[in-house]
Amino acid sequence: MQEHRFQLIVGLGNPGQAYRLSRHNVGFMVVDRLACRHRVLLEKRKFDCIFGRGRLDGHPVILAKPMTFMNLSGLAVRDMAHYFNLDSHNLLVIHDDIDLVFGKIKIKHKGGDGGHKGIRSVIEAFGNRAFARVRVGIGRPDTGQDVRKYVLNRFDARQEAVLDEVITVAQDAVVTILLKGLTEGMNRFSGKEIHSNPIGAVGRLP
Repeated sequence: MQEHRFQLIVGLGNPGQAYRLSRHNVGFMVVDRLACRHRVLLEKRKFDCIFGRGRLDGHPVILAKPMTFMNLSGLAVRDMAHYFNLDSHNLLVIHDDIDLVFGKIKIKHKGGDGGHKGIRSVIEAFGNRAFARVRVGIGRPDTGQDVRKYVLNRFDARQEAVLDEVITVAQDAVVTILLKGLTEGMNRFSGKEIHSNPIGAVGRLP
């Protein structure tokens, strides 16, 4: 597999306080953790994104969160990439995935959208699938439960008890990919799973 030097790290989610801790905003949570751990200020606003430039263990990056709402994420990501003279090969997208059990991490290079409208928007905006993804499992809703309502709601208490650890593992996966490449990231993190504990203390996010 060809390795790329990723420079644009994008977390997908929805803007606004109402969605801040929703399942669909896991991508935002991971980018916030990366920014906090590596002292990257997410204070710039352009291209319908909040973003910041900095270094992750010496590797220059742009961390970004599209503010267009999930279904139009690709337009903002594309405009930012073009401005910085980057293409889809320089892009790493972090997003939630209902097809993975809660707490499971999977790294993917290329491929389809898997029904995720944010990923579909990125594919359509760039006109190709040649970007890497860090998929963070949020699990499927119970039978009969509305999927849209499920992803826009907060994690349940058992999940929130280990959510902090899930976000930490996902951000570690991103750093590994940046420093050691996709193959190493896949070997170390794909399939890694953080299990929900019995109801207890809720994990704290940055």
